[in-house]
Amino acid sequence: MREAVGDAVNGDGDGGWQRLTAGLFRRVRRDLAAALDEVPDAALDGRPAPGCNSLGWLAWHVARGQDRNVSELMGEPQVWVADGWAARCGRPADPSDTGFGHAPAEAAAFRSPGGALLLGYHGAVHARVERYCATAPAGDLGRTVTSPTLGNAHTVEERLQGLLADSFAHLGQIALLRGALAGTTER
Repeated sequence: MREAVGDAVNGDGDGGWQRLTAGLFRRVRRDLAAALDEVPDAALDGRPAPGCNSLGWLAWHVARGQDRNVSELMGEPQVWVADGWAARCGRPADPSDTGFGHAPAEAAAFRSPGGALLLGYHGAVHARVERYCATAPAGDLGRTVTSPTLGNAHTVEERLQGLLADSFAHLGQIALLRGALAGTTER
C-alpha cells in the first residue's frame, strides 16, 4: 500500500501529481468564481481599513501569480502580455507586475477592471494551467526553473507548492474581506 501511494505522488501512477495539482487549481478556480459571484464591481475596490488589500487586487494577484509561475514553468510568454489582458485591465504590460512586492500604497491604488474581466483573465490563465498539468512529464517536479521576472531558481515542486499555498491563502482573505465589507462573515 505504501508503495502505491508513493508511486501516485511521485508521478509513477495513473496521472500522479499532475492530476492532484490540476484538481487543486480547479478548486481555486471554482472558489474564486464563487467568492466574486454577485459582488458589485464598485465593491471590488473597497477596503475595510487602510493597509488592507481590496477584493479586486487579491483576485488579480491570484491570477497574476498563476500566470507568471505556470508560464515560466512552460517557457511561454504570460497570457497577461501575449493575449492582451494587461490592456483590457488598464494595467501596464509588465510581466513582473503581479502584486508580489507591491507596497501598501501600490495595492491601495489598484483599480479593479470588474469581476467579469478578472474572472475572464483567470479563466485564460486556468486554461494554461490545465494544459500544463495535462502535458507535464512525470519527473517534472524535480526540474529547476529560473524565474526571469524574480531572478530566483526553484524546483517545479517548490513553485507549485508556493503558488497553491498563496492562492488558497488569498482565497481565504477574499472570503473574509467579502464578509467584512458586507457586514457579516456568513455567506
